[in-house]
Amino acid sequence: MITGQIKNQIDRIWDAFWGKQSGITNPITVMEQMTYLFFMKLLDDAQRQREAISNELELDYACDDTFAYGNWHNPETDEDVSADSLRWHVFKHYDADKMHRHIQRNVFVYIKTLNRGEDSAYSRFMSNAVFMIASPKALQTIVDGIDNLPMTDRDTMGDVYEYILGKMAASGKNGQFRTPRHIIRMMVELMKPTLEDSVCDPAMGSAGFIVETAKYIKEHYGKELMNQHNDEHFRNSMLHGFDTDQTMLRIGAMNLMLHDINNPDVAFLDSLSSDNKDNERYSLVLANPPFKGSLDQESVDKSLTAITKTPKTELLFLALFLRILRTGGRCASIVPDGVPSGDKKAFIDIKKAIVDGNRLEAVISMPSGVFKPYAGVSTAILVFTKTGAGGTDKVWFYDMRADGFSLDDKRKPIEDNDIPDIISRWNHLSAEENRQRTDQSFFVPVEEIREHNYDLSFNTYKETVRKTVEYESPEVIIERTAQLLNKISESVLSLQSLIKSDHEA
Repeated sequence: MITGQIKNQIDRIWDAFWGKQSGITNPITVMEQMTYLFFMKLLDDAQRQREAISNELELDYACDDTFAYGNWHNPETDEDVSADSLRWHVFKHYDADKMHRHIQRNVFVYIKTLNRGEDSAYSRFMSNAVFMIASPKALQTIVDGIDNLPMTDRDTMGDVYEYILGKMAASGKNGQFRTPRHIIRMMVELMKPTLEDSVCDPAMGSAGFIVETAKYIKEHYGKELMNQHNDEHFRNSMLHGFDTDQTMLRIGAMNLMLHDINNPDVAFLDSLSSDNKDNERYSLVLANPPFKGSLDQESVDKSLTAITKTPKTELLFLALFLRILRTGGRCASIVPDGVPSGDKKAFIDIKKAIVDGNRLEAVISMPSGVFKPYAGVSTAILVFTKTGAGGTDKVWFYDMRADGFSLDDKRKPIEDNDIPDIISRWNHLSAEENRQRTDQSFFVPVEEIREHNYDLSFNTYKETVRKTVEYESPEVIIERTAQLLNKISESVLSLQSLIKSDHEA
């Protein structure tokens, strides 16, 4: 966790972006521009570390790394620029006007065209980036603030970036790109990824699911990652993510880089289109796909509409998960509440495909406040395994009523939190067999789900205990009321008598 001091530093950087002179009014643009500056510093920090190691070992340092010695030719201005001046530890000392001019004309162009040295997923999405910090004074304040952040500690820097992502969400715009971190962590802990997995989020946004998966692997398989084969799989072929927004790809790739994941398979791709050729490729899908209404069906791959003929993205993504998972692959996906309860043909078709054609394991309903302050929708988590041959015998239902935060726009921490209970019960499902329909969680046999036309709403199957309340007869109530009125009248008369006696005295 980051300290209050670091949070204050970040808040000052954020405020500098929002200042009147910065010219930036969109929180996602703030996040994007901050990311560019992080990348500039990370490149220089990495090279300085390599130089320090070479000097300590008394080795000749290779000159063909990220910042080649000598000059760099700027393709936009057709000028030669000192490569040394492109480095953070050099230009951070420039005065405000010189720094702003140099970063805008040279350093930013350099990181956009970077194609050697520090190759990363982030650098691959820089081609159409635009530098938008208009104020030299604001830029100097921001550079000074970033320079004081502990960026050499990747664990701390990962927390820093997640704190900034939280500020972006709390600003009220583009919050849909960020699933609350504790909900992501819960889903990862439910699915228990291993080093054998190939994990995908086809709508990655800021890469929260990929980052939490990587953190889980590091926490649980630290010794195994010392094996070169495991480490190479983890860094190069385990983690996959796609998005249709270049800005979010840059933000997501930086999030991964700051968690020491430099080479994940992240790409610009419309996952629902025919451009996505993935088929039975992944063993685990973790996602919170967008619920943006309807798409043009002509743009959707036909293999998805064959499962559920609909333009609704929340249904098409479920169909996609069934296609891209290997047999035996697992999925945990957030869906809007309309999916479990939907009774239109398209909704029933996709639920039938999951229940009858594969193995639906759990439906965890979540309260509407989980995604506040930027969305008030009720949601659920569907957990299923792709079998291609059925296998659903019973489904575990859980009614999450609290997630550790208030369910209003403020989302303040509170004591009530069902998440530990959800994880504990999931890990001991055999003990759920005797739970009653009046409890917060219970099993429902698949036959009953079919009888209810594949309704997956918790409320459909819960039992409400009704207590008989006996009221007194009207005559008794009237008599008691009359007695009370008499007492009040007597008290008023007594008070009037006391007042009269005081005046006479």
